Amino acid sequence: MPLPDSFLQELKARCDITEVVSGYVNLKRRGRNMVGLCPFHGEKTPSFNIYPENGSFYCFGCGVGGDVITFIRRIENLDYIEAVKFLAQRAGLQMPEDGRDQGMSRIRSRIFEANREAARFYHRVLHSPQGEQGLAYLRGRALLPKTIVHFGLGYAPDSRYALVDYLTQKGFSPEELIAANLAFQGKSGRAVDRFAGRVMFPIIDLRGNVVAFGGRILTDAKPKYLNTSDTMVFKKSTNLFALNFAKNTGEKRLILAEGYMDVIALHQAGFPQAVATLGTSLTTEQAQLMARYASQVIICYDSDGAGQKAAARAIPMLREAGVQVRVLTVPGSKDPDEYIRSYGEQGPARFKQLLDSSGNDVEYRLQKVRAQCNMESPDGRVAYITGAVEVLASLESRIEQEIYAGRLSEEVGIEKASVMMQVDKLMRKRRKEASVQQVRQVQRELSGQRDEVNPQRAQFLRAANAEEALIAYVINNQDMAKNIVNSLPPEQFCTDFNRRVYDLVTQRILAGRPVGMVDLSQDLTMEELSRVAKMLSAVAPGSDTPEAAQEYIKVIQYEKEKSVLQNAGSLNDTDLQKQLQLLREKKK
Repeated sequence: MPLPDSFLQELKARCDITEVVSGYVNLKRRGRNMVGLCPFHGEKTPSFNIYPENGSFYCFGCGVGGDVITFIRRIENLDYIEAVKFLAQRAGLQMPEDGRDQGMSRIRSRIFEANREAARFYHRVLHSPQGEQGLAYLRGRALLPKTIVHFGLGYAPDSRYALVDYLTQKGFSPEELIAANLAFQGKSGRAVDRFAGRVMFPIIDLRGNVVAFGGRILTDAKPKYLNTSDTMVFKKSTNLFALNFAKNTGEKRLILAEGYMDVIALHQAGFPQAVATLGTSLTTEQAQLMARYASQVIICYDSDGAGQKAAARAIPMLREAGVQVRVLTVPGSKDPDEYIRSYGEQGPARFKQLLDSSGNDVEYRLQKVRAQCNMESPDGRVAYITGAVEVLASLESRIEQEIYAGRLSEEVGIEKASVMMQVDKLMRKRRKEASVQQVRQVQRELSGQRDEVNPQRAQFLRAANAEEALIAYVINNQDMAKNIVNSLPPEQFCTDFNRRVYDLVTQRILAGRPVGMVDLSQDLTMEELSRVAKMLSAVAPGSDTPEAAQEYIKVIQYEKEKSVLQNAGSLNDTDLQKQLQLLREKKK
């Protein structure tokens, strides 16, 4: 059952979109709008816009848009009802008793409950005879009992039905366990435990929900680590292990480690700001998530080749997210856990020295380039300069470029001006390439190619543009809706998606119901709502006039009749000539 209009209007009034978004994005005023760096994709120039007048947002960089509910859905990874509950709690509103608290929302709730019960089960097994092997492994890694409890560590027994049987007795269905990825359907059709014979690491989101698990095998079997696949409540690319603890340390600094055990060892050693990705390389979403809680991120990956490559990939993502990046190199090709344990009681103090002396990412990258070049030969020095120029050209700050160009000049004995000339040349080349890519992207958007929301747009491009402009006009001028509908019923639209939105908007207005972005969010997907936000953002000042609306109507009618004629194989010559005459008159 849909949420009442009155409740949504009260929610919208209490949850000002600018105020809500500013808790996640640093916004600045630009005219009547607010702008900032988009939290949904990496960017250096703000293209994320808030429109307080109609309660919408739209990013011209990635095309994401919508209302305040949509924003919370995306940023917090929630479904519609959960996002409404989130905002209602924030605003001190009581959810309607007859609200639509069912369907997908109920499934998500059951997945959360199943994960919580699974975590309890694994933790109990760890301290039972079945978990003896797992507990021995954790103790061998010098984990204290309180650390094991703090992280809720556990053990999945070797039986492939232990968890399934336990949770079935708790009232969970096989379908719910499979949806949570705690089980999979075996060849016999029966649900089978996903994890068996593994030490278990619960993954907890920022609201304290167990959303997934990581499991480490204790034999030589592969894979060494097995993680929950993406589910309705979990997405690897948008979560970080232990961020639920790290965000509460009071520091504006995070340590990005490589795995679960590194993070746990660092927390135990007195560094609770450590987090890790979840079996994947760092993603843009994770970098942006860290930027919400820290102004500085210290990369602390393993010193081996894989760790160094991972650090090289992570640096530009973190820079684009707006955080200061430093890189800690652990001596002796050791990981942080091994390094701390190797020094016994002095381990934490020795690691803190490494932490405090870690260099910034520019120094780290220049050092990596230099290590690959033979500085005793002219070719080696040229290779070093070329690689260093590529690093400097990636920096946004001219001051940074000047400082490191000066150091490079002294190091290799060439003029600083020569270094900067090469940096500028490379930057011009990169800007040109980016400009070409941007033009191509704009051309694709304007032509309607690969439009998943409105796949008919490319076929009816002129009509689709007029349809979108008319929809925006009706939303902005709701008192004109009756006249507009009388002049142009929905059937005359050329594209199905725009017809559906137009019909939805006009029917709500004619029924006396509100038509804001929040009101439409129940009936449209997030992608569809993004398109409506784009329509509204495209309205130029002063162009929203009745005369313009009539022009849109004429274009739509003309294009509709033209499309009818193109498929009018059954018309006789007389009728065809009449239709052509009408079409010529409408075009005038």
